[in-house]
Amino acid sequence: MQALVVDDDFVTRELLRNAMEASGFEALLAENGRQALEILRAGQARLVVTDWEMPEMDGLTLCQAIRAEELGRYVYVILLTCREGTSNVVEGLAAGADDFVSKPFEPSELSMRLRAGARVLSLETRDLAIFALAKLAESRDPETGGHLERVRMYSRELAGHLAGQAKFAERVDAGFIRLLYLTSPLHDVGKVGIPDHVLLKPGRLDDHEFEIMKTHTTQGAATLESALEQYPEAVFLRMARDIALSHHERYDGNGYPEGRAGEDIPLCARVFAVADVYDALVSKRVYKDAFTHDIAKGIILEGSGTQFDADVVEAFKAREAVFAAIRAQHRETAQAA
Repeated sequence: MQALVVDDDFVTRELLRNAMEASGFEALLAENGRQALEILRAGQARLVVTDWEMPEMDGLTLCQAIRAEELGRYVYVILLTCREGTSNVVEGLAAGADDFVSKPFEPSELSMRLRAGARVLSLETRDLAIFALAKLAESRDPETGGHLERVRMYSRELAGHLAGQAKFAERVDAGFIRLLYLTSPLHDVGKVGIPDHVLLKPGRLDDHEFEIMKTHTTQGAATLESALEQYPEAVFLRMARDIALSHHERYDGNGYPEGRAGEDIPLCARVFAVADVYDALVSKRVYKDAFTHDIAKGIILEGSGTQFDADVVEAFKAREAVFAAIRAQHRETAQAA
């Protein structure tokens, strides 16, 4: 990975360059913040180590400029400084810095902080790859435009409410909510394996076609399970698999593909099911018009304890105003487009 060194002192730049290259990073050099911005605009680096004190544009101003730029990707900034104290840390963080290294620096500490930054950037790359894969599956179904963006937002709202309930305090935390937001767009990845004459049929499916359509759950889960076997430590794949497999299960056991019931259905899938059905109800399809929020709400409430987990329905009731706002926002965006 390329890392950008920004320092007006030649000796310090060379010391930083040597330390970076010894840690496996390719070092790019800039003498001041203005040169650094030109390099970043060219897309040559996403990891920056910059001195705080510099002429023309100091480290804080550079941080602020990076955050104000539309660079198309996140840039991780480490401030190199001899300043100490909480007030300076707060000032640096407020300007947009991600981490700090004290002057004079220790090469081993710099290496550790560079690797930490690289891990953060790799997570963004992972998130983008996951969403791109989900969009690929969605692209085969022209009726579902914007569906992925909406359901992940609905799911986050539902999980956010559950996190405040004592019953779910140990299971739904910030990590669970983030993974749900990240992986929920993969729920229909199995549709890439559904034949066009079924997936793109302009009307309701007959019984045989519906049986074929239902296999998108098992096909998607099998694909994600294969990836999980290769990377068992990737917990996001486990949640993605569970959602793909079980988001059409019903709380009363009358869903598919396995007929699971109650808490035998993974919590992530029970949460996502409400988000998914709500979006399907308020969206126009070739075989139906879009329902109003109130009609969709009535259907969700009617399914409490049968189609849906009653606790998740209560979360929906608590956040229904946000659901309506998300729907309205995306509808306005689509109309504008």
